[in-house]
Amino acid sequence: MRFATWNVNSVKARLPRLLDWLTTTAPDVVCLQETKVAQDGFPDEVAALGYDVAAYGQGRWNGVAILSKAGLGDVRHGFDGEPGFPSAEPRAEARAVSAICGGIRFMSVYVPNGRTPEDPHYTYKLQWLAALRTALVADLAAGPVVVAGDYNVAPTDADVWDPAVFAGSTHVTPPERAALAELRALGLTDVPARPLKGDHPFTYWDYRAGMFHQNKGMRIDLVYASSDIAGRVTDALVDREARKGKGPSDHAPIVVDIKD
Repeated sequence: MRFATWNVNSVKARLPRLLDWLTTTAPDVVCLQETKVAQDGFPDEVAALGYDVAAYGQGRWNGVAILSKAGLGDVRHGFDGEPGFPSAEPRAEARAVSAICGGIRFMSVYVPNGRTPEDPHYTYKLQWLAALRTALVADLAAGPVVVAGDYNVAPTDADVWDPAVFAGSTHVTPPERAALAELRALGLTDVPARPLKGDHPFTYWDYRAGMFHQNKGMRIDLVYASSDIAGRVTDALVDREARKGKGPSDHAPIVVDIKD
């Protein structure tokens, strides 16, 4: 099986690129983030390629989806205990969707950004990650699990191009990294992906001129898998080619191959 995760930063804006990438890469399952389409607005062209689609969206913000040629069962929008942003109703933001595909529960996650450590969104981010950990206990007990997506956290200093630049910012703070460690403590493995250029498997580069070409990026898109899946991985790579060209997303996909 081949599966992937990609923050497309608007599925409609990136649709021609997405369709071409799906055709050439041929993943069986894809977790998408930042789709930025309403619940009923996911493009029909993806289904025309043979994918079943589980989309969870709220218009021009957030949005996640799972595309599958390996079946699509027990679709869940959000997860038990998921918090909403303060003053919003619980599950008001479309940040997680999961389904059983080929006997594996895939969850596509778009973790809150956090903005700054002083912002209420930062507290929300930590609460969201803590609730995700609690919800995953039952899923991991039930069978193999892959939780893939844009975590908006760089797990270590090696996952940013210059740690000094990010000091005091979100994405690198000890509480955020501790929240990821708590997920791994459940029995999830951070699946390492090989870079197509350089020594660092960065997945995100700011749109500012030169950041991508100088490889000044971050590894914030992650594939967390239960041990029974992680032990079957034969290859994993950051598809940097998908970040090139005209009108790309600011993220590159991660593509993972596992033995059946």
